[in-house]
Amino acid sequence: QVKKQCDQKLLIRMKTKCVPCSLNLDTQCPAGYTKITNGTGTPDCRYYLEIKAHTLSFPGCRHRCVKEFEQPECCQGHWGPDCMGK
Repeated sequence: QVKKQCDQKLLIRMKTKCVPCSLNLDTQCPAGYTKITNGTGTPDCRYYLEIKAHTLSFPGCRHRCVKEFEQPECCQGHWGPDCMGK
């Protein structure tokens, strides 16, 4: 039995929205994603507050999230929707 389908595993990375670090403890990743940072997350961003005519920028935190995704792919030498072509 020759293997016709060789699915590729992809890792999709994303970061949550930048918020004040004190509010970031309870931030969840979107459905299907796994949080890979702990506590208040990573303090590597800035968030903005508009006060009257001014926009103020503050240091903030965000979480990193990952999702594993399998992309269907045919093995070398095979093609088509069912990977039967040779």
